[in-house]
Parts: sequence; C-alpha cells; structure tokens
Amino acid sequence: MAGASKQKQKLLRMEQIFKTQTDENNVITGNELIEILEKEGIKAERKTIYDDIATLCDSGVTIETVKKGHSNAYFYLNREDFSAEELFILASAVASCRFLTTKKSNELIAKMQRITNRFTAAQLGRQIHVAQRSRNKSVNETIYYSINTIQNAIARKRKITFKYYTYNSQKKRQLKHGGESYLVSPNELVWENDNYYLTCVCHNHGQVCRYRVDRMADVVMTDSKIAPFTDSEKQELENNKSLYSMYGGEKREIRIQFDNSLMDVVIDRFGENVECAKAGTDNAFVIRCEVQISPPFWGWLFQFGTKAMILEPFDVVREARLRLSEMVDKY
Repeated sequence: MAGASKQKQKLLRMEQIFKTQTDENNVITGNELIEILEKEGIKAERKTIYDDIATLCDSGVTIETVKKGHSNAYFYLNREDFSAEELFILASAVASCRFLTTKKSNELIAKMQRITNRFTAAQLGRQIHVAQRSRNKSVNETIYYSINTIQNAIARKRKITFKYYTYNSQKKRQLKHGGESYLVSPNELVWENDNYYLTCVCHNHGQVCRYRVDRMADVVMTDSKIAPFTDSEKQELENNKSLYSMYGGEKREIRIQFDNSLMDVVIDRFGENVECAKAGTDNAFVIRCEVQISPPFWGWLFQFGTKAMILEPFDVVREARLRLSEMVDKY
C-alpha cells in the first residue's frame, strides 16, 4: 500500500523536483529524474516519465526542454515567479531595512529561500554587506504587527491607541508621559530615512503629529470612527509627510551654489528637473529651488562645508551666517 501511495504522489513530487532542483543553468535529464524518484521509492520508467512531463506541461507547469549532450534535459521556468535577480534585490532590502529586527529579516529571507530553487536559495543565504548606518537595526519585535494594525485602522477609518517611548541618557527606553496611552486618528504611513512614520491627529495633544512606528508599543485599533479631517488638518498632515516640511519653516525660493562634485547629491535631493546654471567659476554650478527653511534643511546644507553656499535672497544668507556663528561660538 505504501508503494501504491507513493506512485500516486509521483506527479506532485516531479513538480517539486523541477521547481526546487532546476533552473536555466541546472537542468535534469529523464534518466536523472528516474534515479531521484527511485531513491525515494517511487517507481518510474523512461516512457512514463516523458508522459508525466507532458501532463505537467498541460496542467500549466512550464518545463523547458534543452539538449544535454545527446539527451533531452529539462528545467522549470515560470515567468510569473520571482526571478533570481528580483529575489536578490528583495533579500538585500530586507537585510538592510532598519525597522525590521535582525531576527525578522532572517525569517523573511528564509521564506524567500523556500519559494525558489535550491541554487538561488543558497545565494540568498549569502552574507549581504550592509552599510554601518543600516546595521543599527530595530530591536522592536512588534513593529511588524504594529504596521499591520495601523494599516487596518487606516483602511477601516478607526482610531488607534499606543504608548510611545524614547531613550534617556543611559540608553534605556522610557515611556513618554508616564506611560500614558496616546489616542490618535491615523492618516498615513510614511517611509523616510529608513523608518516608518505615522502622520495623524493626536487627540491627547489636540494637534497634527508624526510618530516613529518603531517607537510605538501596544498598538491597538479601537471601535471609534475617525472624524473627517478639517482643511487645516489636511494641510498639516500633508506637511508632516516630509521631514523637511514638518518643522513648519517658511517656504522660500533660493539660489545655492554647489561644487561640481555635488551634482549627484543635488539631483538626489531636488530631482533632474531642478533649474541649474553655470556659476562664475568652472568648478561650480548654481541652482534655483524652493525649500522649507527649517532645521533639517540647514543640517542637510551644512554637511557639505565650503562646497555649498546660499547666494540669495540676502535674509536667508544672513540666517545662514547667524547659525554658523552660533555653531562656532559653541567651540
């Protein structure tokens, strides 16, 4: 009876073998397939194997035929599946993602390995180099589930509650406001600087806020419906989508001169359509752009030292001088 049962499993097992042990670079002949099946106690013959392969193809399993020496050889091909290159990209993103813990990243990569062949799976398991900044992975194991709860609440227009923590000078977590629960109307999840942020109306503070999801604890969806956002709240929620605008600085059109070596950085920040012109020197260029004059903007600009300089308007130039002077006075 056991042998008869295994024979009934033959087509299923053949499909598994093709999916897990073959690809364009690793093919299998009919005789090799027979040997694999026989080792597992499944009887197979040359003629029936070819009929079985034809049956799998008729059922929608794409098995390609090529030559291996003088024999036909076969491999599984399904263009609807992830390609090896796509899986490598996904695995790298998962490995470097800061909001995922190391444990969760490893679990997700292991799942990717199970949906591909053993050759690609082995390469997915290779060590992926991650820049030091991205190695500072989250230690919040619940973030995965917090995101799911938040997304469900947004879709169902429900309020959520959570507790929020920061780190003190001893690097210890401490809940804000003595562990008080925040009640918010969630609006949107924003991905920025390798972190998820929630834009929302916080009913504790009576204003639009933005919270880092990996700093949230005990996220719960309530039965309370979200009231329609006012026009002013909608504008504030839009502003809070970007770190550069959430500080409420004034939007100004300015001209900045950059060293030629910073063109890639400028395009990354302002896009390829930024208005750009030659400067008075061959070693620099000038752009005209609209920015929100806020602390994140100054932090971004000053990192380039003498390779970036605001040219106009004068009041923004004067503010830059004042901020730099205050920094010098600190030393």
